[in-house]
Amino acid sequence: MRPTAPGSRFRPRRTGARHRLPLILAAALAAGALAGCGGPGRDADTVRIAYNRSTDNTIRFKDAFLESVRKQFEQQHPGKKAELVPIQASDDDYATKVQQMMRSPKTAPDLVYEDTFRLSSDIGAGYLRPLDDLLAGWDQWSRFAGTAKAAARGADGRTYGVPDGTDTRGLWFNRQIFAKAGLPADWRPRTWAQVLDAARAVRRKVPGVVPLNVYTGRAAGEAAAMQGFEMLLYGTGPDPLYDPAAKSWVTGSRGFRDALDFVRTVYAEKLGPDPSDALDPNVGTRVATDWMPGGKLAIALDGSWLGQNWIDKGPRPWPAWSSTLGQAAMPTQYGQAPGRVSMSGGWTWAVPAKAANPGLAFDFVKTLQTKENAVKWDVADAQIAVRDDVAADPAYRRSTPGVTFFTGLVADTHYRPALAVYPRVSAAIGEAMESVTTGGAVADAAKAYDAHVTSLAEDAG
Repeated sequence: MRPTAPGSRFRPRRTGARHRLPLILAAALAAGALAGCGGPGRDADTVRIAYNRSTDNTIRFKDAFLESVRKQFEQQHPGKKAELVPIQASDDDYATKVQQMMRSPKTAPDLVYEDTFRLSSDIGAGYLRPLDDLLAGWDQWSRFAGTAKAAARGADGRTYGVPDGTDTRGLWFNRQIFAKAGLPADWRPRTWAQVLDAARAVRRKVPGVVPLNVYTGRAAGEAAAMQGFEMLLYGTGPDPLYDPAAKSWVTGSRGFRDALDFVRTVYAEKLGPDPSDALDPNVGTRVATDWMPGGKLAIALDGSWLGQNWIDKGPRPWPAWSSTLGQAAMPTQYGQAPGRVSMSGGWTWAVPAKAANPGLAFDFVKTLQTKENAVKWDVADAQIAVRDDVAADPAYRRSTPGVTFFTGLVADTHYRPALAVYPRVSAAIGEAMESVTTGGAVADAAKAYDAHVTSLAEDAG
């Protein structure tokens, strides 16, 4: 389950239990804080780069990658230094720490790894600097996908981050189970009804197998709200969650009720896991390391990164996965254009408003985003490329089975509304899903959601 959770990288796949930032680390960061721009102790030739380090001590590929980039940068810029500032913490604690650092020129890094999920709130708080003046002279910016650029843009139309990759979502299906159910090995559903019909065929003909998993409920967080519900909702029509023209959250919509009814159908017809399993906070781990590799699940509405669980030295090595599993796009509700749906998260490199060396920070971004480095990073972190040259690179295209398919979804993907209140809207979606999963009426769940979102809008207004 990898959705950037409210305030996360839309990637909890490597997120363990929540950890508070160790006091010793906080003290070390405070002790190492440099003086303000041009002030005593601040080296104008040094760029400081803050980034999140996983709480899992076995995962250090980001450290190694950034260290290699640091060496390249210093070789390319004689007399300049790059100082890496890793912050080992859960996603929420990392965000809190960098926000504290960005409040003062004495502690602000020059470059920060920023979740697209948090850009809007950090822009609104005045923490980030627009990059348009720096991007204007960079010949590589034209290579980035429009959807990824849009995710890094503020409400003022200016760009505040350079994305380094994304993820997409679709349907994984087990060809062996499909064969037993009489379903095609090249399955390509065109409507929601066809997805449900395939799940019904599995239920009838392959007993003991879960036909379809759609993440649901409050405990799953963004895995349910974004990866489950919004993959449905965004297939019902344009701007189904937030209307940017009206600057308001959408309530009372037919699309919202239809998406809820899809979830209700999955669980009411026993096409999904038992509700007690579906509402387990650890259901994502069970999908990735037990149900899928164990042949216990036919169809999973899940993410592009799922295969990372099954590679050699992954959490659950499964050599046969690339031939056993197929991938299909999640269709729109009735097959209406563009015919498929994906949701994406991702991270960007952003420059704090109080950075001492913004120009030098952007020079570091340029080194990060050479084609060669971008390929290395996307392969190492199972990212989906947001640059056209990286997407076409042979090393990238053979990095993981299915990567070409999931890269192809970038053109039609959607990003969550980058608004400060979104985490509370997401929680309301989870509550509505849980209600229908456990037998509640769609109309009642939708009504409760509308009331909740209306009250949030009134509080904000």
